[in-house]
Amino acid sequence: MHRAYQPIMATSNKFLQQKWDKNDYERHRAKLQDERLAVITRDNQILSSKLADITRSNGRVENWNNYTPKSLNAEKRHREHVEIAQANRAILHRMVNCESEYNRSRLRQEWEKAARVQKDIARYPRGMETERKCKEKVCRREAGGETSHQAQEGRRLQQ
Repeated sequence: MHRAYQPIMATSNKFLQQKWDKNDYERHRAKLQDERLAVITRDNQILSSKLADITRSNGRVENWNNYTPKSLNAEKRHREHVEIAQANRAILHRMVNCESEYNRSRLRQEWEKAARVQKDIARYPRGMETERKCKEKVCRREAGGETSHQAQEGRRLQQ
């Protein structure tokens, strides 16, 4: 291990220098431990004195606060709240009283016109599709390829 040791300062004997550095380091660690123990001992003495005070005074704590909290900007916050409420009421009033930009009768007419165009360009008229399905069910029933549920459905549609 002494061969791997590299002293910080130039020395004539590395082995002795290593021993001296090791001793210095051990003394340093012992001092640190002593300091930690001193801090712990001091803290323990403080805690024990506090506990002794508590036991002498029966442990009662007097922490009654006859203090009402007061905010320095409560008035400002109240004024801002009132202003916001008034602005919201004004916006609501404008929204309720404004008239729609859309003409409902014109939209209804356009929808009816579109429905007529769809009806005119459809391959089968509107009611023909359900009639065609009913005829297909009757044909299947006659062929014997339907279940009892399908037969009931077909009868219901025929009525």
